[in-house]
Amino acid sequence: MTAVQDERRAALTAQDPEPAPPTGRPSARLAAALSAPVRALRETPRRPLMTASAVAFVSLLAYAIVRHFVGTSMVDMIVYRAEGHAVVNGGDLYGFRVTEWALPATYPPFAAMLFVPTTWFGVGFLRIAITVGNIGLLGLLAHLSFRLTGWPRRELRPIGVILVMGLGVWLEPVFTTLRYGQVNLALACLILWDLTRSDTRLSKGIAVGIAAGVKLTPGLFAVYLLITGRVRAAFVAGFAFLGTFLLGAAFLPDATWGYWTKYMFDSTRVGKTEIVDNQSVRGAVARMLHTADPGTLATLAGGLAAVGGLAVAARASRSAHLMPRAEAWGICCAAVTAVLVSPISWTHHWVWCVPVLVLLAAEAAHEASRPQAVRRLRWRPVFAATLLAFFSFAMWVVPHKGDLDQHLTPLSQIPAAVYPLVGICFLVLAALRIRARRRAAGVPSPGASGEPPAAAVEEGRPAPSAG
Repeated sequence: MTAVQDERRAALTAQDPEPAPPTGRPSARLAAALSAPVRALRETPRRPLMTASAVAFVSLLAYAIVRHFVGTSMVDMIVYRAEGHAVVNGGDLYGFRVTEWALPATYPPFAAMLFVPTTWFGVGFLRIAITVGNIGLLGLLAHLSFRLTGWPRRELRPIGVILVMGLGVWLEPVFTTLRYGQVNLALACLILWDLTRSDTRLSKGIAVGIAAGVKLTPGLFAVYLLITGRVRAAFVAGFAFLGTFLLGAAFLPDATWGYWTKYMFDSTRVGKTEIVDNQSVRGAVARMLHTADPGTLATLAGGLAAVGGLAVAARASRSAHLMPRAEAWGICCAAVTAVLVSPISWTHHWVWCVPVLVLLAAEAAHEASRPQAVRRLRWRPVFAATLLAFFSFAMWVVPHKGDLDQHLTPLSQIPAAVYPLVGICFLVLAALRIRARRRAAGVPSPGASGEPPAAAVEEGRPAPSAG
């Protein structure tokens, strides 16, 4: 364990210590885990809890009404079910097309194996079960986000979880995830659960690898673990991903060969790059250039976002000795980078807005708690603007039917690329925050004259005096 990792672990423990695992028989540990939410609710102030529950209930009731009249196709759920049927019946996993939009399978064979249980139930039951399950996962993602940021106080977190479950359904990425029956919330919970565990856990990284076996984009979190010094966890993630590949190859050899040699590289199976549904850097560049193939410029922009985003994420994680919630900034920067650089990031891939908003809310709450004489108005407007962006449904307001995505006016380009713009601003904001904290601590910026040795900076030792 390096000095940097020791400081990171100490900082995380100070802001939100990880509870010690219960001892005893496995049944006793399971009972303790299941009873934890009940104990948390008992410790929560009663009146705020009841108020939050009422607000959440009214919001979910309104959502159910809107959902009924708007209609929810849950087309992705139908694709998942078809993948499960292909596995069970020995069909061509990447040959079928379902729904009126003729959608194909686009995930690795391992994911299709996980979808087999969806074949045990009818579509009507799955619509209800997956919706309820996703709302539960939204609450779990909120809980993990609170744990990551160490905010609010433990006894208040059930209130926050209930509010996020009730009001979070109106966040556009969450609304769209529910509408399509997507798996984004499950993957986000899997990844965030893994990343918030102690670095001393031998199994840390395994959930990241499994998530990458379902969708390839989570593999970037293994890179994040590697560049932040969690080498063992990065290798665990890599071996877990390899395990998903081997399982697919063992049970679905033909589909595995087809996916990894052909279908993975066929972007037309996923969708059109230039449509407003695609909120990646590449999609934004394609709309700006009024073309379906943005070519080298989009590749360079995506590469720049990847390098810059990962650099900021790594620097944030290594700044635990300089600023609070450093690891939360690092993980959120890595998440934002992942959705920015993916060639196609549908709006529902941006469910990572939940931990981002929780982090910004934590910064705003800390800002508001400072004495009036030193209080500044910075994080509260940032939080409000980010919240508005994810509640706005802005990309759906611009004309986008047919081929209009390729003919957007300059003014329409902004709402059409609202998530990439928010993501880039978030990375820039993180970089500025790190620089400000380094200056406040008397640590020169990289490359500055007279900068102390890198080891001294990373270990948090004071820089030598200029005199």
